[in-house]
Amino acid sequence: MIGINYSRPLLFLFVLFLGFNVTNAQTNRDELEKRRIELRNEISRINELRISNQKKQRSVLGQVEDLNQQIKSTEDLIKLTNQQANLLTREINTNTNKIGQLRKELEQLKEDYARMIRRSYKSKSQQSRIMFLLSSKNFLQAYKRLQYMKQYTEYRKQQGEEIKANTAQLQELNSRLVQQKEEKEQLIAENRKTRAELEKNRRSQQELMATIKKREGQFAAQIRQKQNEIDEIDRAIERMIRESIAKSNEESGSSSRDTYELTPAAKALAADFNNNKGKLPWPVRSGVVTMKYGKQRHPVVRSVMVNNNGVRIDTDEGGKARAVFNGTVSEVQAVKGANKAVMVRHGDYITIYNNLETVYVKRGDVVVTEQEIGEIATSRTTGKTTLHFLLYKNNQKMDPADWIYRM
Repeated sequence: MIGINYSRPLLFLFVLFLGFNVTNAQTNRDELEKRRIELRNEISRINELRISNQKKQRSVLGQVEDLNQQIKSTEDLIKLTNQQANLLTREINTNTNKIGQLRKELEQLKEDYARMIRRSYKSKSQQSRIMFLLSSKNFLQAYKRLQYMKQYTEYRKQQGEEIKANTAQLQELNSRLVQQKEEKEQLIAENRKTRAELEKNRRSQQELMATIKKREGQFAAQIRQKQNEIDEIDRAIERMIRESIAKSNEESGSSSRDTYELTPAAKALAADFNNNKGKLPWPVRSGVVTMKYGKQRHPVVRSVMVNNNGVRIDTDEGGKARAVFNGTVSEVQAVKGANKAVMVRHGDYITIYNNLETVYVKRGDVVVTEQEIGEIATSRTTGKTTLHFLLYKNNQKMDPADWIYRM
């Protein structure tokens, strides 16, 4: 009878398990690489904006804010690159172990095959296959011997194919291992360069912070004054929202100023908007969030608390604001201290695009996702082109970062 090696099914399961892990690791690595490219692009955007702003702005605070953004993104990039390198290290170790296991299996296969060939040769020298069949006691025995000979021949062929397949797999793994080691070295070299850039930016940051420290009280007063102006703008926007709700509800016979009375079509639009939470496009083609939502310490003068009802996004001069979802323009208003604001309604959700120099839409216009609705104003004082983007459900403000893809 043909000897059966029961370790092979176990090896097959082992290789299958490793293959699954490699596939899973590859998926993780692809995701990390995608995020790394995004971070590098973000750093490039920040750097371009910072260089552009340096030529225009006289504000030390603004320069430090820009540097802080770049430092934060660079730190994120270094952290992510380290994750990639660690993942590659694990993959290299996995493949090294797999190569060792395959080599052992290949040696065993070759030994089995050689033993089989020797046995076959001896069998041929002692008696021919025909004599082996003719010496059968009866037809049934002859039939069984014939089947055995067929199985034996097939098994030899299978062993040869298995050796060939394992050899090819071993060569592929060796090639992959070399590639992974090269990728890891490249990541390490890139991290070294990124760290050098980070240290350079930190030195610049420290120099600017030393200047701020000498006049911290003065800067704190400026920030508080600016926050008062922002609060006034936010109150104006909230009044605009209440008036819009009241105006819409008046048309439908309701007196509510807090929530929209929705038609079936408006309910469907709101549901569609809600289903896209976390997947909405950015309200600018290219930009960097310079101030997040909510109460927070000022990024430079840490002793001062500031508040933001939305997010502030710096973009290129001449940058356009874009609708993040299908909707209807419900208001276009000039806001004191913030140029113009466009309010787009998506059922009972509202998106507001504030600080527009030029507006391309009017009240009642239907807009579609990523449609340009206006050009963002550039500050003469700071040289920055900043969109203030807000998101509400009825009159309840919400964090745009929860809704916009990777904000």
